[in-house]
Amino acid sequence: MNIENLMTELSHFVITYGPKLIGAILVWFIGSFVIRKITRALHTIMDKRDLDASLKPFLKSLSGIILKLLLIITVLSMLGVEMTSFIAILGAAGLAVGLALQGSLQNFAGGVIILLFKPYKVGDFIETQGYLGTVKEILIFHTTLKTADNKIVIIPNGNLSNGSLINYSKEENRRVDFTFGIAYGESVEQARKLIIDIFNQDDRILHEPAEPFVALSTLADSSVNLTARVWVKGENYWPVFFETNEKVYKAMNEAGISIPFPQMDVHLIGNKK
Repeated sequence: MNIENLMTELSHFVITYGPKLIGAILVWFIGSFVIRKITRALHTIMDKRDLDASLKPFLKSLSGIILKLLLIITVLSMLGVEMTSFIAILGAAGLAVGLALQGSLQNFAGGVIILLFKPYKVGDFIETQGYLGTVKEILIFHTTLKTADNKIVIIPNGNLSNGSLINYSKEENRRVDFTFGIAYGESVEQARKLIIDIFNQDDRILHEPAEPFVALSTLADSSVNLTARVWVKGENYWPVFFETNEKVYKAMNEAGISIPFPQMDVHLIGNKK
């Protein structure tokens, strides 16, 4: 009698759950095959779009985990497992972890955004968060800068992705701005010609997108100021800036053009008797 009851229960189980079990197994194998195809396709797309090497394995793993999780939930649902409570618990746990790791998750999301959209890359010279430096390393949670005086600055990616940033290396050419002061009474035309001649003798100075420019800009307290602008390759910015200042200073001295310094004239008026 016990054997008959056991066989009856077994038959009932097979009839009731057999089709569900077979369907779940089929869905698992087919789903796993589709997930492998999708992850390979994503990897191919990332290669074609030349994504950062450190971002590719992360995105591939993340997409695989999400798809596998969805497949597991689907298979368990097919077997009759009630998933509502499980999903609610999973959501609550995810919320708790998210609140606990809020700062880290912000930096993580910022790192993904930076690696995807590439506002800067390794080797670029940038200014951000009050720092100037060359990008040494871009990681998921932070970016490392190396300053001109050889300091290492580590900046969270959350701040970088949400804050203002100047990338001095993004464009091939940069404009160099100068201000040269001459004394009142000196010839503006002579000073302008002298500066233009210095620019024309420097092969590093470009004539596109604009020719070298010199014009009187300010009648200051102690000087007449000339503004000069030239275009150069990015790597020549500082050499041209420093060397041109020195050349103009020497040329003005040789030409007898006075370079003023801040001064004040005091007029003494005697008491009338």
